[in-house]
Amino acid sequence: MATLKAAIYPGSFDPVTNGHLDVIQRAARVFDKVVVAVANNSTKNVLFTIGERVEMLKKVTKGIKGVEVDTFDSLVIDYARRKKINVLIRGLRMTSDFDYEFQIALTNRRLAEDVETVFLMPSEHVSFVSSSILKEVASLNADISSFVPKVVEEQLKKRLRR
Repeated sequence: MATLKAAIYPGSFDPVTNGHLDVIQRAARVFDKVVVAVANNSTKNVLFTIGERVEMLKKVTKGIKGVEVDTFDSLVIDYARRKKINVLIRGLRMTSDFDYEFQIALTNRRLAEDVETVFLMPSEHVSFVSSSILKEVASLNADISSFVPKVVEEQLKKRLRR
């Protein structure tokens, strides 16, 4: 399969799920380089610090060729320009994601016509996994091993232990 140059997969990744990982793996098959860019958004109520999220992402993507993990605290299009990358990856889990992601993509296009958004769908078995629901389920001591990589499961259990 021919690959394209580079793309950025931005998100909060609080925490990274098997759905995120699936999208990262798909993107790595299409692009030579995939920058997983962790948003340092102070307005979002996050469970893990940016350093913890980066560390977990580095561990779970270690074996995926062409993937690097970075952070940003600006508009993603400004970050893309600084990195000289003009493709953004967004994951679409369910049809309910489409309206929100479509709005973001059109806003980004208006702000930066030279930055394109590519939507990737995760595998069916992880298409319903969301970080928000996952954190709630984990806080109730449910088995989350099928939703997240082992290192993330361990961090969630440690963080949510009462």
